[in-house]
Amino acid sequence: MTMSTVPYALIVDDDPIILMDACAIIEDAGFRSLDAVTGDEAKAILAEQAAKIILLFSDVEMPGETNGFALAHHVAEHYPWIEIVIASGRIQPADGDMPAKASFIRKPFNDRMIHAHLREMLPDGKQPEPLKHAV
Repeated sequence: MTMSTVPYALIVDDDPIILMDACAIIEDAGFRSLDAVTGDEAKAILAEQAAKIILLFSDVEMPGETNGFALAHHVAEHYPWIEIVIASGRIQPADGDMPAKASFIRKPFNDRMIHAHLREMLPDGKQPEPLKHAV
C-alpha cells in the first residue's frame, strides 16, 4: 500500500487510554488514525476530512452534545461511504439507537476482537491488513 492509498479511520473516545489503545489497534490493522475525544470534535474533523475516512470507531458515552449513537446517525446520513463501529462496556444498543449499517463491539476489547470485527464487517476493498503486533 502506498501512503496515498492508506485508508483513514476516525476513532472517538473520551478516555485517553482507551483512545490510545484503539488508535494503536486500528493503525496496526493498516489504517491511519484521526482521533477525537467528543462527538462534537469528531463532527468538526468529518466536516474537513470525511473524503479520506472509511471507518468510524466510536465510544457511546462522551461529554458534549453528540454521543456515539448520534454521531453514528450523523455519519450514516451525511457520509454513507464511512463504515461505523460503536463500542461500549456499559450500554447495549436498543432498536433504533444505531443506523442499520453500524455494528457494535463490547468493551473491553483487544486487538484480535477488533481485527476480527473489521474483517467481518468491512467490504472487500476496505479489509484490514493482518495484525503486525498480535500477542
